[in-house]
Amino acid sequence: MTQISPKKDSNESVVLVDENNQEVGVMDKQEAHVKGLLHRAFSVFVFNNQGQLLLQQRALHKYHSGGLWTNTCCSHPKPGESTLDAAHRRLQEEMGFDCDLTERFSFMYKAEFENGLTEHELDFIYTGIYNSNPFLNFAEVNCYTWMGLEEIKTDMLINPNKYTAWFKIIFDKYLNLVQ
Repeated sequence: MTQISPKKDSNESVVLVDENNQEVGVMDKQEAHVKGLLHRAFSVFVFNNQGQLLLQQRALHKYHSGGLWTNTCCSHPKPGESTLDAAHRRLQEEMGFDCDLTERFSFMYKAEFENGLTEHELDFIYTGIYNSNPFLNFAEVNCYTWMGLEEIKTDMLINPNKYTAWFKIIFDKYLNLVQ
């Protein structure tokens, strides 16, 4: 694996991959998003026993999509970290809890944002069960809610601009998987 640019702290680096999930380098997260390069990511969907999905509203100051509603948590693994380990780490860092997670599927997507950044990710989707309230890290998350899948589906149709680009894509894929 080659390092494409000088590596900063690994918290700020993403793992660049090809379409087959083969690592091709490491790059600063911001630079990868400016250049729109394909990199590894994960998204976590945590449900309660009533079948409701735990959604977070991203902190208002996030570098993109601040204040928008999205899945329970999402991020990028550090170089040398598995997506599953990263999912557990970020679930704890963002939402203040951890639970068993199961990989459901992965897919590639590309979404461009008004601020010139592009998410071009190979996204691994994990699900889990948790039945208590989260302990939010307000540097990452503004607030949370639990919603049923049909309620989310309806609200996305009525208020699509309330949700992150990736969550709308993943949610549709998830519904197709479970229906």
